[in-house]
Amino acid sequence: MKIWYQSMSRQKAWSAYSEALRRILDRIRDPDTEIEVHGITKIGGVADQFHYLDYLETGEVLENVQTAVKRGFDAFLIGNIGDPGIKAAREIADMPVLGLCETALHTACMMGRNFSLVTINEKFTPRIIDNVERYGVIGKMAAVNRMKIDRILNLDAGFENKAARKNIIGQFMKAAEANVEAGAEVIIPAGGVVMALLAEAGVHQASRETPILNGITALVKTAEAVVKMNRIMDGAWVSKRLYYAPPTTDQIDEIRRHYGDIYPTVRGKRKR
Repeated sequence: MKIWYQSMSRQKAWSAYSEALRRILDRIRDPDTEIEVHGITKIGGVADQFHYLDYLETGEVLENVQTAVKRGFDAFLIGNIGDPGIKAAREIADMPVLGLCETALHTACMMGRNFSLVTINEKFTPRIIDNVERYGVIGKMAAVNRMKIDRILNLDAGFENKAARKNIIGQFMKAAEANVEAGAEVIIPAGGVVMALLAEAGVHQASRETPILNGITALVKTAEAVVKMNRIMDGAWVSKRLYYAPPTTDQIDEIRRHYGDIYPTVRGKRKR
């Protein structure tokens, strides 16, 4: 199977994280799974905690979804805790599209009666909580505590600098322990880079035998299972009934005249 892993990071700016992510994916994937990692190359890729910057970067993500469809990928993974563009991506694609946040949240709900979040900073926290509410699991959220890393690019140093790594993981564990004290049964690191740092350090548990769910692992292993289910279902796993339905055949030619060569899964009446 062939999976597209979409990072929201510019790989040159996040060089240490990009290398670590590649190691993690190679370690956790099944032997017959091929994972292509793509970052942001056109604009930004360094500060997606801000809504406008995230919006600017999301356009490239959706272009990449169309590319992945045309190249015949089996799944498209959005490896960012904000799940940018996930609704539009599912409307574009006929393959499974999974998001880091949604997958982690629903996996955590199978691991314990409730879950908690450790977010990166104050700015990012409300956005993740909005996701929790949108995905319908707000009633299972026991606690949210945060780290204090306002400039998220500083996280990259944790992969190469021992002092930086100790500080970042120390901040995470302090927040995680606050979640445990609040009654959390599962802890989710709410940030892909922090997930990668914890994976590299082999950190999988807080006190009182409270598991720390690594969303990168959950995302990849869920995708592998979903691709197999999609094959068993003859490609019918992705619902196109209403919410993720693309334009119909009788509309697509007119739409393309105004928007360009979009919705690669939809055939028009005219030859493309």
